[in-house]
Amino acid sequence: MAICKLNDMPTALSSGQRLLGLDVGKKTIGLAISDAALVVASPLKILWRKKFTADAETMFSLCDAEGVGGLIIGWPVNMDGSEGPRCDATRDLAHALLRMRDLPIAFQDERLSTQAVESAMLSADMTRQRRAERRDALAAGWILQSALDRLDAMRATTEL
Repeated sequence: MAICKLNDMPTALSSGQRLLGLDVGKKTIGLAISDAALVVASPLKILWRKKFTADAETMFSLCDAEGVGGLIIGWPVNMDGSEGPRCDATRDLAHALLRMRDLPIAFQDERLSTQAVESAMLSADMTRQRRAERRDALAAGWILQSALDRLDAMRATTEL
């Protein structure tokens, strides 16, 4: 497999396979997982980054255990839509993951994901410490849910 467009992801998956969402940061990777129907995303955990190989092995072990067949990675475009150094780093990470495991990977625009999650946590009156502990996993969930919603919208338009 290779990096694909989001609308190609459902055909790249076997029946019942789930998606793993990633919010990639410098120190952590937030992880979220979809249900088998590709409708609902749930925040899963935060992976504190160490070395790439160890991080990838942790993610792939999770993929094996949870029946994950593809990855949705947050695409950190600038607010004006341009690609900066963070996009280059994210693309490099995706290619490195592909060298280790042949899984379909799609990117999902992650603009304002952290701000949306932060706002929701503040509304829920979470403490600063609790927000810090959950932020990246919740952002991964937000990114993955955005991708699932787009897939649902694509299915709805093709069924009409």
